[in-house]
Amino acid sequence: MKLTVVGGGSTYTPELIDGFARLRDTLPVEELVLVDPATERLELVGGLARRILARQDHPARVVTTADLDAGVADADAVLLQLRVGGQAARNEDETWPLECGCVGQETTGAGGLAKALRTVPVVLDIAERVRRANPDAWIIDFTNPVGIVTRALLKAGHRAVGLCNVAIGFQRRFAGLLGVDPSEVHLDHVGLNHLTWETGVRLGGPEGEDVLPKLLAEHGGPLAETLHLPRAVLDRLGVVPSYYLRYYYAHDEVVRELRTKPSRAAEVAQMERELLRMYADPALDEKPELLARRGGAYYSEAAVDLAAGLLGGGGSTYQVVNTYNNGTLPFLPDDAVVEVQAAVGPQGASPLPVRPVDPLYAGLIANVTAYEDLALDAALRGGRERVFRALLAHPLIGQFEYAETLTDRLIAHNREHLAWA
Repeated sequence: MKLTVVGGGSTYTPELIDGFARLRDTLPVEELVLVDPATERLELVGGLARRILARQDHPARVVTTADLDAGVADADAVLLQLRVGGQAARNEDETWPLECGCVGQETTGAGGLAKALRTVPVVLDIAERVRRANPDAWIIDFTNPVGIVTRALLKAGHRAVGLCNVAIGFQRRFAGLLGVDPSEVHLDHVGLNHLTWETGVRLGGPEGEDVLPKLLAEHGGPLAETLHLPRAVLDRLGVVPSYYLRYYYAHDEVVRELRTKPSRAAEVAQMERELLRMYADPALDEKPELLARRGGAYYSEAAVDLAAGLLGGGGSTYQVVNTYNNGTLPFLPDDAVVEVQAAVGPQGASPLPVRPVDPLYAGLIANVTAYEDLALDAALRGGRERVFRALLAHPLIGQFEYAETLTDRLIAHNREHLAWA
């Protein structure tokens, strides 16, 4: 089995390699190709990848290349984890929206739209080259904003599934609190990428006992603290929202916080410099503890399970993924991309039935879906007016004056990445 990672020079990659090494029985990788135009850091990551596999006696061959076409040739699956514009562009996404009193964040709001505009055309070009190399290859997208990017891929007819680590993080956290194996925890996870709620936590499978009320009663305080929300919010809602809901539920508080500290991009850039220094050490043969602070916890387990399921291996029967709605949430179009539990197999991801969604969440889901539709249109066809319409539709913006100003700033900060600008 050959797997290719586009964006393989990312400091995330050793987390992925560690998962491949530990879970070799689930996903028997024979050749792993890391593709990245940043050849210097690619070689550092590639060297550590080989040492991690060797330490765990994994026989896979690691190949590094800047040649995308050579890297995807004959690949059974291609994982996308790229960042167009790097941390410098992310830093801008997280700062200029604050000038208008709006959240500065790389996956939602104005910054999220900027990232989508930079990313979608690049991902579609990569996907087309994957299809030419092997039309049966699966594309697993971990590139943000995952929902919009996955919708672009599916709309273009690619064999693609989107992946995020939010759900598996909750699964592992809940399993630890309950004292059970993570495989016993099934989430009623509903919404869009980075706009989700855990509305049930079931033991043993989709029809198992819902222990969410118990979790909230016994562990609501620590869970709320992790989400940076008051416990009263979780108690009143009776669900566990993803961390990203804080941008909606405490928008003004978040803006005040973000204005008083360095951007997350600046923190990550510093962390990446230290990680790359560590990766250059020929004695390092395991992922360093610092990597846990970089983000992407449990990404490797989620990616291995998904790839194994799509390629007919022994991955989980059910997994939270991003895929076409197809009636799963009846208040959304069929071609919206939702993030829900799905049965994963060689034919793709088939969403499981979802229990009726409270209007409190359904309304916001529908609103952001409309924004994502406009965002994808802007990413595919360009133009100032399309950017403006997407910004005006976003519930974190929504005011005419803000949308006008943010449109001009988005274009000014991203002109080099926008073919139409």
